[in-house]
Amino acid sequence: MTPSPFTRFAAWFAEAETTEPNDPNAMIIATAAPDPSARTVLLKAWDERGFVFYTNLESRKSSALKANPHAAALFYWKTLHRQIRIEGAVELVAPHEADAYFATRPRDSQAGAWASEQSRPLPDRETFEARLADIKARYEGMAIPRPPFWSGWRLVPDYFEFWQDQQYRLHERHIFQRRDDGWETGLLYP
Repeated sequence: MTPSPFTRFAAWFAEAETTEPNDPNAMIIATAAPDPSARTVLLKAWDERGFVFYTNLESRKSSALKANPHAAALFYWKTLHRQIRIEGAVELVAPHEADAYFATRPRDSQAGAWASEQSRPLPDRETFEARLADIKARYEGMAIPRPPFWSGWRLVPDYFEFWQDQQYRLHERHIFQRRDDGWETGLLYP
């Protein structure tokens, strides 16, 4: 095993980027406040500080993360017969990080961030499309700024499990648990 879970993540993620037909950066985020909930988001950045995704800060997932600032992430790459589970605390990214990422988004995605009241009831699609058109008109010919209610969450891992499918369900499961002096590694039964 490699001494750092990030080294192993980098290798597996790089392989997934070359083999997965769609969204190798898709990860399921699970929250537990007030009730358990899971949804797929896209990993937009990662380093040894953690794994970042962006969303509306008034969404159901953000409300859950504010109430219980811990989450679990799951990457599953079917073509590779692999998955990675990551658990830990969450924190908001710095405003300059959110601004920098927002500036890279397609213009329609930027306008959509303003127009969407994410996770709230929508009476009909036309209502959203009208809001989107209004935002596009408001910022025509100008850069669209990041909404104050839109930012990124960073999952700061303290646990990793690397799961590799094996024949006859005799899977390999390698874990990393954060300790004060680094990462403790181990194995789990299939």
